[in-house]
Amino acid sequence: MPRPMRTTVRLDDALLEQAKSAARRRNETLTSLIDKGLRLVLATGTAPHRSKPKVTLSICKRGGGTLPGVDLNDASSTLDILEGRR
Repeated sequence: MPRPMRTTVRLDDALLEQAKSAARRRNETLTSLIDKGLRLVLATGTAPHRSKPKVTLSICKRGGGTLPGVDLNDASSTLDILEGRR
């Protein structure tokens, strides 16, 4: 059996509290609940598709690039900057 891997997942605060309560009621760990939920979703195929409006991004013809410290190859770091954690 493969070794479990640690990872960071960002969840909505209300969803996290619901998940923690559900895990306590079921007398299992939050990790176990998340594991079961992911397996269930993956076993049933794709999630229901919500129709979202098509977004057209404008193209900037001026120079400049990204803000200092932003690395577009590091999504986690970029999210930290956008959310004010760095």
